[in-house]
Amino acid sequence: MSLLIAMIATPGLLGTQEAIRQAQAKEKREEHRARRCVFIAHCIKPSQRAREVNDRPLVLKNGRLFVEKGSPEGEEESLCCTGYYLPFPDKPHEGMVTRVSSVLPIMNWLFIDVDTHQLRHGVRKNAEGHITGPFDCTATNRRITLQGWEGWCVVEEQPGDWAVYFDVHDDALQKKVARGTRVLEIEIERREERWKR
Repeated sequence: MSLLIAMIATPGLLGTQEAIRQAQAKEKREEHRARRCVFIAHCIKPSQRAREVNDRPLVLKNGRLFVEKGSPEGEEESLCCTGYYLPFPDKPHEGMVTRVSSVLPIMNWLFIDVDTHQLRHGVRKNAEGHITGPFDCTATNRRITLQGWEGWCVVEEQPGDWAVYFDVHDDALQKKVARGTRVLEIEIERREERWKR
């Protein structure tokens, strides 16, 4: 009799154990995605200009994102992009938000401008009508993807000023930047923000 009870109960116990394991894995994934991270640029291909981009954080400037280049003496320091995933309102996908003030808890959405393909930030009203997601990350949870792939580029708009773009059409931004403009393919790494104690 006890053998029969054990045989009947075993599938239920295994099913419950599997459900608990899956719930814990999902909870761990969601916790990781909710952590605020600094975004770090890495060139995919070696180049002479890569040292201006590699291992540098992305910063917010005039509603756009750039590779940090350091602030000259007396110039205001740029704010690092510190983003995390959040469902975009009224859309079936996750968006990405970033803090836009070092003092106040004000957040902006990250989005790709449909006309220029620049990575921009702004309030929801600014983001609507542009590419707002789905933002995700690679299997190792280290690099940011958009619409299922890593189409990130930086464009040297002025000497030493590298603006972040997304190569929506996978054509090296041919119709978006002037011929002869330097364009480098990058990966954007998510690096957990360190809290100062």
